[in-house]
Amino acid sequence: MNAEKTAYQSELLFNRLSKRYRHLKKWARRTGTNAFRLYDRDIPEIPLVLDLYDDAVSGALYKRPVEESDEAKSSEIWLSAMKAAAAKALDIPESRVFLKERRRMRNRQEIGDQYDKINDKGFYRDVIEGNLKFRVNLSDYLDTGLFLDARKKRALIRLEAEGKRVLNLFAYTCSLSVAAAIGGAKQVDSVDLSNTYLEWGKANFALNGLPLSDKYSFIRSDAILFLNQAKAKKSRWDIIILDPPSFSNSKKMQETLDIRRDYRELLGKSLTLLSPAGTLYLSTSAKGFHLQNEDFPGFIIKDLRPSLFDEDFRGKRIPACYSFSKV
Repeated sequence: MNAEKTAYQSELLFNRLSKRYRHLKKWARRTGTNAFRLYDRDIPEIPLVLDLYDDAVSGALYKRPVEESDEAKSSEIWLSAMKAAAAKALDIPESRVFLKERRRMRNRQEIGDQYDKINDKGFYRDVIEGNLKFRVNLSDYLDTGLFLDARKKRALIRLEAEGKRVLNLFAYTCSLSVAAAIGGAKQVDSVDLSNTYLEWGKANFALNGLPLSDKYSFIRSDAILFLNQAKAKKSRWDIIILDPPSFSNSKKMQETLDIRRDYRELLGKSLTLLSPAGTLYLSTSAKGFHLQNEDFPGFIIKDLRPSLFDEDFRGKRIPACYSFSKV
């Protein structure tokens, strides 16, 4: 990619970010948040996704816009130019712009590295959503620890949680658990395979003034194993949150998980643990995912996605989200 073309694209990105930032910072101030999606491949030849977290940016390159020859060097030069453009548009130092490269996981059985640590800089920020706070790490993982496109989902869980027993499977950093706890849940159980993320979840609870107690449990377990054990104990929850990765081949799991293949089993086992008046929420970002409603007789299934778009995601793709409640 020649220098002239890179400079042109850099200018395009600067202009687009400047315009988006002027619009979204006013919206963010009104809604009480300091983190939002700035840019999502708006310009086809600049395939970046950029999120603002207070005074810093975390971003990803989804496809290198260069020819195969001399790809690595050209990509590095191009990314450096885009990073400079983003810093200039937002009036922040380049050291606060973190750009990572996401590879398409065609051979998922061999890769599965979405949650692996890729750095050790420890660059943290606290995201504010009203009176909720979440710790994010912009430097060390492909994902920051908080999915901004789930903002309205967190608000929904918080609204529904008062007096309820809540199970959060694949809890990640427990942001939905925090929302439920702040919403007045009677019990919140967070299940994840990763000790790292469960400890991160505990930090998020502390950040929100939620003391660790018997009301809040953090359980390291394979989800299917946990569901089988919970069924044997005849446990029940009023709200069950299912937000599995599209694919996982973690060595800690008994088997690989492919949500397109395994969702019926995962949902079926989870629904047996739902209280009579309870609600299960299923979310997935898996491309090509199709829910077969007829596989779940006796349940009212609603597609919640139209109600979950926020201003910074208008016109963009967000994860599918369905609610299940008994007829």
